[in-house]
Amino acid sequence: MKNHEGTSDSASPAVHGWHQLDWGHINRSVRKTQLRIAQATRDNDWRRVGRLQRLLTRSFYGRCWAVKRVTENRGRRTPGVDGQTWGTPKAKWTAVSRLSKTRGYRPRPLRRVWIPKPGKTERRPLGIPTMLDRAMQALYLLALEPVVETTSDPGSYGFRSDRSTADAMVELFHLLSPKTGPQWVMDADIKSFFDKISHDWLLKSVPMDKSMLRKWLKAGVIDRHTLRATEEGTPQGGIISPCLANATLNGLETELKTHLYEQFGKTRGSKLKVNVVRYADDFVVLASSKELLEETIRPWIEAFLAVRSVELSPEKTQIVRIEDGFDFLGWNFRKYVLKSHHKGSKLLIKPTKENAQAFYRKVREVIRGSGDMTQEALIGRLNPILRGWANYHSPVVAKETFSALDRHIQWRLRRWAKRRHPKKSILWIRKKYFHSIGGRNWVFAKPYKTEQGEVTYKQLYLLAETAIVRQKRLPGAYSPFDPEHELKWEAIRIKRMQHKLRYRKQVLWLFRRQQGKCALCGSAISKDTGWHDHHIVRRVDGGSDKLGNRALLHPNCHAQLHSQHGSVALRHSGIKDIRSSS
Repeated sequence: MKNHEGTSDSASPAVHGWHQLDWGHINRSVRKTQLRIAQATRDNDWRRVGRLQRLLTRSFYGRCWAVKRVTENRGRRTPGVDGQTWGTPKAKWTAVSRLSKTRGYRPRPLRRVWIPKPGKTERRPLGIPTMLDRAMQALYLLALEPVVETTSDPGSYGFRSDRSTADAMVELFHLLSPKTGPQWVMDADIKSFFDKISHDWLLKSVPMDKSMLRKWLKAGVIDRHTLRATEEGTPQGGIISPCLANATLNGLETELKTHLYEQFGKTRGSKLKVNVVRYADDFVVLASSKELLEETIRPWIEAFLAVRSVELSPEKTQIVRIEDGFDFLGWNFRKYVLKSHHKGSKLLIKPTKENAQAFYRKVREVIRGSGDMTQEALIGRLNPILRGWANYHSPVVAKETFSALDRHIQWRLRRWAKRRHPKKSILWIRKKYFHSIGGRNWVFAKPYKTEQGEVTYKQLYLLAETAIVRQKRLPGAYSPFDPEHELKWEAIRIKRMQHKLRYRKQVLWLFRRQQGKCALCGSAISKDTGWHDHHIVRRVDGGSDKLGNRALLHPNCHAQLHSQHGSVALRHSGIKDIRSSS
């Protein structure tokens, strides 16, 4: 009998259902194999890499983890061409067994869905795989991700664990803000990147099971009831597509620098101030001169991309001085020359006008389309939109933009109230919909009474109240699959979670008490995993809402806990000898 990391299904004789799985042990087992794959990659032992990848993709634990991922992410209720979703424990448990049958496996065609591009009239095509194909991709992604992550460029931030757009912004800030920083920027755009990647290049260069990759790439797509062949590209919508995209562009930074060192020598090459910051297929190249970008760097990048059958967009790729500014990831980067010349210039990063206008249009459409919606319902609809956009821009110079948008939204809400009551006076409207709270007047809020009889308000989120919190710079060499970086990352992760949860003081208190871990399985809680606020003694049994009766759990751990009978020990809750009733 083999252990769970092996290939045998008989490795789990005591497990007879989805809710009996020990997710803490599964996560640790899968992670252990991924760390071994990453180490073999660093050692350039590709035969060992392939052996470990096969071990992971054939393992019982790997299959369980893959099913868990596709049934807990945002697209779990979106079916493919077969119309199936796995919403029950029985369906998930059956799927684990289905993933072991790779012989004769043929992926179904993708279901084409067209979604609008943010702030644009154009539409972006998505390819939605079936649940089985998604789970199979998630399984092989487990084995591919450590390799791609270990070989990624330091300046790559898109679709990578523990990295975000804010990290790319902070890196650009540190590169551009010094007086001796690069003065020229190539703002590059790849034309139809995901739709044009060469299948031949992927099959030749991506270190994974070639036959499985070929099946996914050639699966075809059903668009408006018509089956179309896929001869190039990797569709947006597949779980493994972002990783394949990163694998395609890996080397853009490191190989470019190697080329410059060979052409100019290492000493002179290091003085050219060339750096690449990339987020998925969007990237900027920094350099000391316009001539270097035009005559050396751009031709090299075009040749690098041509091998992969993609190209720069001539219309959208531009070379600018940092004093003129450029837009990247929804922010405008520009150095402003100060009035006092001896003080030099200062780099400011602000939300772009286009991004702010697109956001306001979205808010405006929500207000216009509110119909018979109550004030309380409208506030509930707007607040997540307002808070999400404000949080995205909270690491940059955004106070002025926040205040301006608050004024526009306030004016829009006054018009909304006036349309609802055209015969009422402005004083009557103010008394009904707007209130004075905490020294602020004209606050769009709905009063209600608490259980204690106190009057409080459900109020519209104010953008200007968002705290500007600078993002801590992530070391370029950081990899989530390198144990040497674990302690450093843990410190950064806790700080970032505190920032993300600053509006949820009680959740933050629980997060700190549990040291960032799930109270049941002990694995880390993050934005990606999600969390549920669990009552240790159920409310239906008389349990209170006090913090001493609550704990944070992963969504799946929460469901598992409630599926079991009797009491279950929450060893990682931060409370001694605590057991949860289920």
